[in-house]
Amino acid sequence: MAYRGFITALVLGFAHTIGEFGVVLMVGGNIPGETRVLSISIYEAVETLDYSRAHVMSAMLLLFSFSVLITLFVMNKRARA
Repeated sequence: MAYRGFITALVLGFAHTIGEFGVVLMVGGNIPGETRVLSISIYEAVETLDYSRAHVMSAMLLLFSFSVLITLFVMNKRARA
């Protein structure tokens, strides 16, 4: 009975961490040549005034987040039926 709740929590937790910025920057998500996350790449593009690259990466992140949420919605709707 709790399947939908677990799936929802899993997906929303994942979606939240996709855009996480502060913790990743402080804990080590930006080790040159080893780790790289999209939120840090967007930040660096804005800092270097490369707005077109920042816009493209932000749009990709937005589309990915929407697709995850739409998938969750469809899965929950099927589980309800």
